[in-house]
Amino acid sequence: MSSFSIALSGLTAASTGLDVVSNNIANANTVGFKTSRAEFADVYAAGAVNLNQSSVGEGTRVVATSQQFTQGDITTTSANLDMAISGDGFFTLKDASGVVYSRNGQFSPDKNGNVVNATGQALQVYPPAANGGFNTGTTTDLNLETAQSAPNATTTGSIILNLPSNSAVPTAAPFDPTNPNTYTESSSTTVYDSLGTALPATFYFTQTATPNQWTVNMTVNGTAVGAAQTLTFSNAGAVTAPAGGGLAFNGYAPTDGASAMNMTFNFGKATQFGGEFGVTSVIQDGYSTGQLSTVSIDPSGVVSAVYTNGRTTQLGQLAMANFPNPQGLKQLGDTNWAQTFTSGSVVQGTGGSAGFGSIQSGALESSNVDLTTQLVNMITEQRAFQANAQTITTANQLSQTVINITH
Repeated sequence: MSSFSIALSGLTAASTGLDVVSNNIANANTVGFKTSRAEFADVYAAGAVNLNQSSVGEGTRVVATSQQFTQGDITTTSANLDMAISGDGFFTLKDASGVVYSRNGQFSPDKNGNVVNATGQALQVYPPAANGGFNTGTTTDLNLETAQSAPNATTTGSIILNLPSNSAVPTAAPFDPTNPNTYTESSSTTVYDSLGTALPATFYFTQTATPNQWTVNMTVNGTAVGAAQTLTFSNAGAVTAPAGGGLAFNGYAPTDGASAMNMTFNFGKATQFGGEFGVTSVIQDGYSTGQLSTVSIDPSGVVSAVYTNGRTTQLGQLAMANFPNPQGLKQLGDTNWAQTFTSGSVVQGTGGSAGFGSIQSGALESSNVDLTTQLVNMITEQRAFQANAQTITTANQLSQTVINITH
């Protein structure tokens, strides 16, 4: 009966090998899937054996189904929250059942703004630290701040321009923003109050009877702000007074209930050269309320929210995980793995650091299944199965012959 049991062990092993191949082929298009292989070992009876005789084995058995964590091909997508790991490491996911790990980077926001996979497990990040950087001592769910980005009132700014040195003194006085004959040149920009309301602002430049001296007036929404300020230039066309070129325009009261606006604009780089009036740049520090526009993720896994007002906020850095022996991880399904004693304790880190691959946003890692190899393995397992089945048939024929002889 030994040949029967040996052949049966071969049938069982070949069947298991075919199961592994079938599972690999079935997941050829599963994002983040890692192929497995069946590993076999011969079987011998335990106990003492005559040293002068060769022991006949008792067949074979499957000792392990080993996962192969080789890199899968990376394909680009149109979704920013699709992510691929180029190199070693896993995404860290969490739900009510605990923490799991995955190479599947298909993520999207849920109704609460949390970034989750298809089964609702939340992607984990290191939260921003109060003093900059990220707190790598803890993890939290990545949440896209769906609230508005708060506005900021204009308080400072800078203007670079040229005032013509050959300008004539206006023919009318006093200054009146509605009368072009009371000023020499003007330039407009936009400022923001504390509620984020955009307000039109205009600077008026008036050549005085004193050479190299100009007065500067400012209006916001048509209302004069503060008193006229004086700019003085050297005979080389550079600002000499006030020192540093800062002009303060204080006391504008917005009509929408926002705080009073006190603004200082720096004219230190203004010039008074011959030629035409020209404004090179106007910069101010205010901005309006912003809505979430998009999310960007850099190769180190830093996730930033970009708002319509041009502001950017760092939401966290992806919490990457790795293990001393990834092949020892327990497969959970849904392209998830769990830590085991065999895998060793989790090692946490960040994208692009030692032992961890970089993050590619707008991309996914394909299954690492090589269909050509799997089809060859299928043929190999099929032939092994057929050969072991033939062994059983032959053993049966021998048994029948012995039975016939005894009768």
